[in-house]
Amino acid sequence: MKHFLPSTALALMIGLGSLTLGGNAAAANKWDSLQPDRDEVVASLNIVELLKRHHYSKPPLDDARSVIIYDSYIKLLDPSRSYFTAADIAEFDKWKTQFDDFLKSGNLEPGFTIYKRYLDRVKSRLDFALAELAKGADKIDFTVKEDLLVDRKDAPWMKNQAELDDLWRKRVKDEVLRQKIAGKDPKQIQETLTKRYKNQLARLDQTRAEDIFQAYINTFAQSYDPHTNYLSPDNAENFDINMSLSLEGIGAVLQSDNDQVKIVRLVPAGPAAKTKQVAPADKIIGVAQGNKEMVDVVGWRLDEVVKLIRGPKGSVVRLEVIPASNAPNDQTSKIVSITREAVKLEEQAAKKSVLKLKQDGRDYKLGIIEIPAFYLDFKAYRAGDPDYKSTTRDVKKLLTELQKEKVDGVVIDLRNNGGGSLQEATELTSLFIEKGPTVLVRNSDGRVDVLEDENPGAFYKGPLALLVNRLSASASEIFAGAMQDYHRALIIGGQTFGKGTVQTIQPLNHGELKLTLAKFYRVSGQSTQHQGVLPDIAYPSIIDTKEIGESALPEAMPWDTIRPVVKPASDPFKPFLAQLKAQHEARSDKDAEFVYIRDRLALTQKLMNEKTVSLNEQQRRARHDEIEAKQLALENIRRKAKGEEPLKELKKEDEDALPAEPDDTKPEDDAYLSETGRILLDYLSLSTSVAKH
Repeated sequence: MKHFLPSTALALMIGLGSLTLGGNAAAANKWDSLQPDRDEVVASLNIVELLKRHHYSKPPLDDARSVIIYDSYIKLLDPSRSYFTAADIAEFDKWKTQFDDFLKSGNLEPGFTIYKRYLDRVKSRLDFALAELAKGADKIDFTVKEDLLVDRKDAPWMKNQAELDDLWRKRVKDEVLRQKIAGKDPKQIQETLTKRYKNQLARLDQTRAEDIFQAYINTFAQSYDPHTNYLSPDNAENFDINMSLSLEGIGAVLQSDNDQVKIVRLVPAGPAAKTKQVAPADKIIGVAQGNKEMVDVVGWRLDEVVKLIRGPKGSVVRLEVIPASNAPNDQTSKIVSITREAVKLEEQAAKKSVLKLKQDGRDYKLGIIEIPAFYLDFKAYRAGDPDYKSTTRDVKKLLTELQKEKVDGVVIDLRNNGGGSLQEATELTSLFIEKGPTVLVRNSDGRVDVLEDENPGAFYKGPLALLVNRLSASASEIFAGAMQDYHRALIIGGQTFGKGTVQTIQPLNHGELKLTLAKFYRVSGQSTQHQGVLPDIAYPSIIDTKEIGESALPEAMPWDTIRPVVKPASDPFKPFLAQLKAQHEARSDKDAEFVYIRDRLALTQKLMNEKTVSLNEQQRRARHDEIEAKQLALENIRRKAKGEEPLKELKKEDEDALPAEPDDTKPEDDAYLSETGRILLDYLSLSTSVAKH
């Protein structure tokens, strides 16, 4: 639903001041035609006014915000400090505290000037890279012992052209070596990289003034928070663009990651999730339509990649993907075919299974309810259809069936549930509590709206655990937070995503502004923003929280608290948590899956800390083989513990086979699900024992 704020259209038109910077005059002429027009100036003034009046935080547009805008803009354009020189930055620095004044007066020229300098520098670097490649990929000497600094976010700016040339010589060498180790021959490498750089040059020439305006104004808007952003007229019509981007067709959420596009999450039951071949943090480097030629998309803008991926229902798109499970500098890719289709409501419906466990010499049955999304068939609901589908109605039906099967407790699986209907999060909560508030919504004026469960009596009063992970977001966090605050369920798994803000769309004279105007709070007064919901008992996460989640986004709004609306009740879990954790750790230390995940995480984190790579082929291959040997050893330790045959070499599909997502397999085969069941049984045993005494 779109909410519309009072119109703040400004007819104000401020003349642009004359600003010039030094640099390559010939190159500057190439981009001279890229200038802001009147509509863009008016839109920028509208945005300044809207953010001032209606953004949730209402932070001042002052010198301090100017510094944030400037630093973010430079980082957006040149995150690896590979284009601008120290001299460029010295010239731009004089504007560092002036962007607030520029924006208030409608002066867009500084933003355009910096961007046009960036275009000039990128062209220069691509020309250099092509000249290096033209010498022949097979002529590069990989016997020299030299390194390349790959993590350059804090590197000093290059002093001059000679230093930039040396960096780019090494970058080209690294690209060739990566492809060589991935098994490509010199001719293939030459063709792939030449085409990549030429395509990037061609797209530079297609840059429009609108592209510059969007990049600059988006940087300004996102200095308030990552979900406040400007949508150009094209993007407002076609997609919801933000730090991430929801795609029609394959069911994935993407975001830019330097020169590549990264998968943030998969829509449950969507086409991409069904393949079981792609995962969060995987990087997309190529896109092909059906059986057509693969298009290299390294260096492309996010919206350009999206246009390639989107397509008619029933058509096939092929993605070339570098798995997140690869070692940081392993560029080995795989091709995944996905048939585009709409996600069907019935495929996202909650479903049940029964987990059978033997513990303390007794057989137990636990009901498992997997909820992929918080859904509500609004059309059927509004039409008065008595059989309309919704999460709560389906879960109620499943709970009835499980109780008839005489289960000893219930586990609700919310892994990878990205949210959905807020109404359903409240309704679902009502099945498990007597009555009372479920979530608080604090608006920008400080008013707090309380959403309540007004139905007396809980539908299910038995033992309950919730299994969550980093991709449990939004409505999932509201439900999990309520269950934790009412001490109604044990929360087990990983720290959740942490998106606890509400956005609205405001039309502009030119495009639209999406801005944050409210924040969710739990009944305990804690925000779900940034921190998410912290589990009572934590599992190791296969998803790097520094890469995925609200806290991974720049300028994310902070976690905070407001006055609680529910008085703290006695917590039945608290006396037993230390014992429950101890028993869980004793089990997981011997569990092949948990041991594998922990060891694999430790290896990945160690590799992520490596800032440089060798450009010597012998050293690089030796390091590559060493990493693969460690990964193979970890895999075979797991296989041996499970009584499976060890592997002679590491296969990518085995490497990716982590117990992260529910499957059609038995619940007993899911390590996380089984252990969650055992923790719930531990609690039942401990609490019963105390009650008897």
